[in-house]
Amino acid sequence: MQWPTRVDVIDVGLRDGLQSEAAFVPTDAKIALLNRLIDAGVRHIEATSFVSPRAVPQMADAAQVLAGARRVPGLVLSVLAPNAKGVERALQAGADEIVVFVSASESHNGKNLNRPVERSLQDIDEIAALTRGQQVKRKGAVAVAFGCPFEGDVDPDLLERIVARYAEHGFDGITLGDTTGMATPPLVERTVARLQQRFGNLPISLHFHNTRGIGLVNVMAGLRLGISTYEASLGGIGGCPFAPGATGNICTEDLLNLLHEMGIQTGIDLDRLVQAARLLEDIMGRPLPGQVMKAGPRSALHRLDSVCAAQG
Repeated sequence: MQWPTRVDVIDVGLRDGLQSEAAFVPTDAKIALLNRLIDAGVRHIEATSFVSPRAVPQMADAAQVLAGARRVPGLVLSVLAPNAKGVERALQAGADEIVVFVSASESHNGKNLNRPVERSLQDIDEIAALTRGQQVKRKGAVAVAFGCPFEGDVDPDLLERIVARYAEHGFDGITLGDTTGMATPPLVERTVARLQQRFGNLPISLHFHNTRGIGLVNVMAGLRLGISTYEASLGGIGGCPFAPGATGNICTEDLLNLLHEMGIQTGIDLDRLVQAARLLEDIMGRPLPGQVMKAGPRSALHRLDSVCAAQG
């Protein structure tokens, strides 16, 4: 099996991870986490979201968070913006990449964006016109791409129709979101292969949740298909606020550990990333789902005299 030799890991913890938190995380704490990710070598970060502060109060400080980033060569600070107003704010704040999103089911799109899919497709048209000629990357995301918690399996024709709209406007790539952890390896293979066949070289990113414990298994399915960009969340935090039972994203440190053990390069320092995850755990004041931050990488050894011997 020929895996990709290098994978682009996009950390979405500051946006997808924090958006559902009831207590507001202080802006200076978000900036500290952002710069810890940068120091660890993460070069693609979904840092915040330009949405209505009334709808998502946690993202009310979006512009301040971007302004606090330590800019280094090759860094891409990505933001979510669902409509033209959000895109205008993102452009003013100096975002490097704007992510536009639509759900692959009418029911989830109604909950998530408060509008039918057709209206969201019109939003894509408006955003494409607004960003044309701007020095900003554009990525199209599809939520519930592998299953809807209200409708079950999504219509593959609708999924194609959404991706086609992004492709028509020359977006730089798409992300398929497993918003509620309904993906399975066979479903990932069928869905991605169909889109690869129709849309050729359009770059595809995969965004998995670990709701049912197989997030990294789905990553393996993506790697077999040659997908080399994955989104993950520091500490494994997050989950869609508009879907029942949607627990966290796959964990960035756990994903990194898997990739490095497979000999796949990421350019990220795992030890520093674990330190960032532990800082996040301190900020949140509760244990986080990440496993490698608890056990350490496979190569981590322990002093023999630090463990009691069996008695009897």
